[in-house]
Amino acid sequence: MNDEFKDRRRKPAAFPVEPEARTERPEQQPRRAPASFGDRVVMTADADDPFIETTAAIDALKAPEAHPRRRRLSFGKVAAGAFGILLSLAIGLWIDRLVRDLFSRADWLGYAAIGVVAIGALAFLVVVARELSGLMQLTAIQELKADVALAAGTGKTKAARAATARLVHLLAANPRTARGRARLAETEEEIIDAPHLVELAERELLMPLDREARRIILAASKRVSVVTAVSPRALVDLGYVLYESARMIRAMAELYGGRPGTLGLLRLMRDVIAHLAVTGSIAVGDSLVQQILGHGLASKLSARLGEGVINGLMTARIGIAAMDLCRPMPFRALKRPGIGDFLADLAPGAARAETSREG
Repeated sequence: MNDEFKDRRRKPAAFPVEPEARTERPEQQPRRAPASFGDRVVMTADADDPFIETTAAIDALKAPEAHPRRRRLSFGKVAAGAFGILLSLAIGLWIDRLVRDLFSRADWLGYAAIGVVAIGALAFLVVVARELSGLMQLTAIQELKADVALAAGTGKTKAARAATARLVHLLAANPRTARGRARLAETEEEIIDAPHLVELAERELLMPLDREARRIILAASKRVSVVTAVSPRALVDLGYVLYESARMIRAMAELYGGRPGTLGLLRLMRDVIAHLAVTGSIAVGDSLVQQILGHGLASKLSARLGEGVINGLMTARIGIAAMDLCRPMPFRALKRPGIGDFLADLAPGAARAETSREG
């Protein structure tokens, strides 16, 4: 057996070994001659780009800052004023005739009618005074915002301190600004340049108010999202969105120091709607849900739930526009909120879907 094992052993043999390829050092390698790639670059057409729609939808969420409309005298306003005066005269003549008729029947009826007319006229004057005061307050806030931006841009410390003092006076009744007002009072004797003073005032006074404004917008958006998702009629959806929007705009104005009456609220709502119409922020649909929330998540959402999310996002846009109009300072040191800040709260699955796609 040992002889058989010896016969099976491999016989020694020689194997040629090829020399390894020598690697040149980087500095010894030949350099590539410069060349132009203009002929090789092919631009993808917009129709063939799969990211155009998604990018446009994301950019649409970042609406520009809302500004109040310019108040100009128009023929419509002149006609409305003329017919209003004519209607007031007609009502006055009707009241005069009514009082005379009551006096002809009995003196006590005439005196009672005069008392009722006096009380009604006094109440009407109080209402008119409140409405005019609210409109003047909204105008004063816009003027203060312009003065603050001008003082920060020109760098005039005196103008910045005057604007900051007006801002402190405007927000003096709000307990959320007590700490910020005390902090600003400590810097009265210090020399601070205008941009830093404006930024300090914004951080100390408006940061707690901006936090409360975000809470108001988020609460209104959640209520709209839930109610419109379960309501059976589109008319109910529209009515509730208008109701919540009016409440949110009034709360936003009162938070930032404004006291709008009925006319002031209508003016703010008109400015908000005009801003949304000009920027195209109202035109949202199912494609926005698919592009922003993701196709996988959107396919799992029911149609009513998707409509609720869309209505909640639209309410958040209205709240951000109202925040731009009611805030007495432009956004400078603090970040302006966007729809993306409310998206994760309105659709919690969107953040998880986005994280899973990135992972």
